[in-house]
Amino acid sequence: MKQLLVIITTLYSFSVTAQYSKAAMDSINKITQTDFQQMLVQLGIKPTECRPGPSGNPSDAHAANRLEEKVNQYTLPDPLVLKDGKKITTASEWWSKRRPEIVADFDTKIYGIVPKNIPPVKWEIVSVKDTMIGNYKAKEKILNGIVDNSSYPTIKVQVSLQVITPADATSAVPLVLEFGFFHPLGNAEPIKAIGIISAGEPTWKEQLLSRGWGYSILEPNSVQADNGAGLRSGIIGLVNKGQPRKPADWGALRAWAWGASKAMDYFETDKEVDAKRVAVEGISRYGKAAVVAMAYDPRFSLGFIGSSGAGGTKILRRVFGEQVENLASSGEYHWFCGNFIQYASKLTPDDLPVDAHELVALCAPRPIFISVGSPQVEGQWIDAKGVF
Repeated sequence: MKQLLVIITTLYSFSVTAQYSKAAMDSINKITQTDFQQMLVQLGIKPTECRPGPSGNPSDAHAANRLEEKVNQYTLPDPLVLKDGKKITTASEWWSKRRPEIVADFDTKIYGIVPKNIPPVKWEIVSVKDTMIGNYKAKEKILNGIVDNSSYPTIKVQVSLQVITPADATSAVPLVLEFGFFHPLGNAEPIKAIGIISAGEPTWKEQLLSRGWGYSILEPNSVQADNGAGLRSGIIGLVNKGQPRKPADWGALRAWAWGASKAMDYFETDKEVDAKRVAVEGISRYGKAAVVAMAYDPRFSLGFIGSSGAGGTKILRRVFGEQVENLASSGEYHWFCGNFIQYASKLTPDDLPVDAHELVALCAPRPIFISVGSPQVEGQWIDAKGVF
């Protein structure tokens, strides 16, 4: 099943990039490189000080480590010890003292600070109709979350959300919110369309509906583009009024998580959704976004975190598979705050005040299901053992 999910994510990623022409992609890459270099200037980092990340190709000379015997020794920050060295022993100390310290470190060093002046979102129902999801009768709602852009009309942000509930539901239903993309209803999903699984095998959506659950799809790119060139647009660009980010400003992962929280705001107003039983789910980069969403928003009651790897639930200090140097490169830096780049240049991952085990700790006491795919599929890039 995980192999299928990885393939689906690849197909989704391809479908997003395929919408751009070569000229458009060249422009995006050029603007991304310019933005990345400008962030280096703000940080006082010379391009030559940035360490290159290892290659995902095992045959390359600079290939990522795939052998356990070559894993480095490292010491993890203790999530139960305050910065002054005092060990906490009660739940109240966790909530009032230690947890805020961990959140602040993730804010300023990894994911970025969410600004206080984010404009409100007004949810509008675009369409409502009865439909079939496989053999199950369902009700589909398409919504747009219109972000107030009166402070900077040049940038418009419209969050795209699909909500599917069982047609025969007589009360509010639990829901799984996925970071993903809509399929035209009535068409086969990619995994069936290309013959990866039997047409008779139910999809995860059909399985949910068969149990009386619903699901919702949030399109991440409607919140924030998945590239550095988009940092002056989307919700990040709107709040910054089209100006470059500062080093501690939020990145795309935190912005996507914010979008999930805005979807939760809507669920709390929808009488057909049991907002106290909403799970958040994502795979790969969206697995990273899902665990970030759950860590920061206590309203999500359950998390399904698939193949989130480095930047998600993988220990960043562990030298195996994808590394901080990959994440902090011009290809992925936009997921994080600018300060994170320092740990791939003048600093090292061992200098980070927090690591992935503490991101998972922020989800406590709610259940979270963390999974990865087969090494034969993912090439051990994800680092299954290093995922907390």
